[in-house]
Amino acid sequence: LQLAEIAIPHLLAASIFSAQNGGAVFYRNAKLLVVLCMISGVFSGVRSCCFGIANMILVKRMREMLFDSILSQDIAFFDEETVGDLTSRLGSDCQQVSRVIGNDLNLISRNLLQGIGALIYLLILSWPLGLCTMLTCGTLSTIMLVHGRYQKKASKFAQEFTASANNVAQEAISLVRTVRVYGTEKQEFKRYAKWLDKLYDVSFRQTMAYGGWSLSLNYLYHSTQVVAVLIGGIAIMNGKFTAEQLTKFTLYAEWLILSTWWIGDNWSSLMQSVGASEKVFRLMDLLPSRQLTSKG
Repeated sequence: LQLAEIAIPHLLAASIFSAQNGGAVFYRNAKLLVVLCMISGVFSGVRSCCFGIANMILVKRMREMLFDSILSQDIAFFDEETVGDLTSRLGSDCQQVSRVIGNDLNLISRNLLQGIGALIYLLILSWPLGLCTMLTCGTLSTIMLVHGRYQKKASKFAQEFTASANNVAQEAISLVRTVRVYGTEKQEFKRYAKWLDKLYDVSFRQTMAYGGWSLSLNYLYHSTQVVAVLIGGIAIMNGKFTAEQLTKFTLYAEWLILSTWWIGDNWSSLMQSVGASEKVFRLMDLLPSRQLTSKG
């Protein structure tokens, strides 16, 4: 599958330039290009389906294990943990983890293989330009790691604030008669709004961090394109490079940089899921109540 996808830019450029040399070569390349596109599409759909099924099994099993672990705790545990917090772990936190296999790991593995193939092709085609593209991808990878670490930490706080807000809402709604008798609607609203303000602050910072990540991608991406065109154009004028080679290089450089960006984007999403699921796994690892495990 990945070999078929990696060969597509090469055949695309070859098909364009082979039109100058006669119809036979052009039609042969075009037919091969169509076949590779069909193979890539079919296997891509199968892969996504398999990852999706694995993802559903994972989330179902995780919710079962978490619910079983919660029910197996001592009564004192429920005095310390609020109902809203526990239901939030079973709901939104497990749903956040559902993106890991179905989306994040799927796209990370796919783009990693594509990026490696594109890099090998670039180094074979022109190692100076290939190293220039590697430098860009290395810079993006560094930014990706910093951004992913921040998103993991921020996501952990976001899930905590969401759980706290849910707990306030659940308490107020379940005790709505008491709230109405004492006339504390405004106080309950302020409690709920306080957690929403904290959640908004964290989400705003996450959005700003993502904007910085996207800004760095666009700047480095277009800078690499300009450098490739300048160096490649000089090499063409000196007879060391052909227009077809420069076109292939531009296509693969674009593919490599975009693959790096997709890896970084899904890595950030993966870190968000990891941050959101820390409390879930901590609850799943709790030992059951002795009352349930004791004999007799």
